[in-house]
Amino acid sequence: MSDSAAVRIEAAAMQTLIETLGRIGEQPGGGIIRHVYSPAWVAARRQLETWMTDAGLQVREDAVGNLFGRIEGRSARTVLTGSHVDTVILGGRYDGALGVLSGLAALRALEPLGQPAKSLELVVLCEEEDSRFHANFWGTRGILGLIQPDELDGLTDLDGVRISEAMRQVGLDPERSREAVRDDLDAFVELHIEQGRILFDEGLPLGIVETITGLYRFKVSVEGRTDHAGTTPMDLRQDALQAAIRMAAEMTELVRAAGRPAVVTNGWWDVQPGAWNIVPGHVAFSVDLRHPNEATKQRLQREIRLRCEALANEMGVRVAFELASDILPCDMDTGVRAALAAAADGLGVRWMPMVSGAGHDSQVMATQVPTGMLFVPSVEGRSHSAAEYTSAEDAARGATVLAAALHRLAF
Repeated sequence: MSDSAAVRIEAAAMQTLIETLGRIGEQPGGGIIRHVYSPAWVAARRQLETWMTDAGLQVREDAVGNLFGRIEGRSARTVLTGSHVDTVILGGRYDGALGVLSGLAALRALEPLGQPAKSLELVVLCEEEDSRFHANFWGTRGILGLIQPDELDGLTDLDGVRISEAMRQVGLDPERSREAVRDDLDAFVELHIEQGRILFDEGLPLGIVETITGLYRFKVSVEGRTDHAGTTPMDLRQDALQAAIRMAAEMTELVRAAGRPAVVTNGWWDVQPGAWNIVPGHVAFSVDLRHPNEATKQRLQREIRLRCEALANEMGVRVAFELASDILPCDMDTGVRAALAAAADGLGVRWMPMVSGAGHDSQVMATQVPTGMLFVPSVEGRSHSAAEYTSAEDAARGATVLAAALHRLAF
């Protein structure tokens, strides 16, 4: 049976799934709050468990809270697909959730085709967004055995609740977290909205990810001198804010000159003492630098630091840097990518190779499991927002390609 004849997922079915799940955790003013181990998160999983059971899948939960729906295969090996349903604060209906719903639709369509050679499994990963505990891909790390024992009591939310306490509140025993570790996975495939606008602008329905970008984050601290805003001449100031502004502007131009896909963002600022009538004496701001080539990423961060130091010397201030994270780019598996490409081609779906500028569970899973990613368009590139939107037609097309790829990988 050809892939194109095996399954065909309808837009109306995807829209029903998206709308139903999207109402769970939705706020009166718009946007969703569905943090890991919260009541809304539990309710979303309860709905997904019902859908999995109705689809004839074997349903279980692991020791950290990942939820699975399984089609048992003839061998002990497993092909896994899925994503997450936790959200950023006031996030949209599609980020993470569409990957789960597409996996559900795919397995629901594949289940009547008989027993696969390898087991097929949908996973609802229990944390990705870091919105509550900053737990850094908790569910995926649980599967891979990467959770450290001191994290269970060391990670807390803004209310001081330990992640171990939150686990107990939803019926999980944190002492058994090691039981989530898997060694049977032959492949992981994650469908996700692009979260950018390349597919939307190009008018293409599908992207196949080649690499997930590398990330270099650091804090820049600029020390000047506080002075009276009215009595200190402009040429005698050591204004930390003006120096920091020039640093941010020049690093932006430096990265822009490097061209796509290099990006840099200065999204967090702290200006002290923060008064109308005082020249700022201390400024700290963030640098979020991303590039899928490690050598280029490192070259750009060095050039940024050197330029900041030169500007500090020129403007009579001091500058210091504090590294927050340095994450390597992550290539997707060539075999899984080939299966995704063959599935799309077999269905006549146009696609393009892509770099993911955002982080995903796939970048962690790929450290131990052959992994691939599919992107579907985000209208106007919107994401992490209530305005996030992917058409039901694009969602159904992506889910159909996912099902065809899973058929290739598991049957």
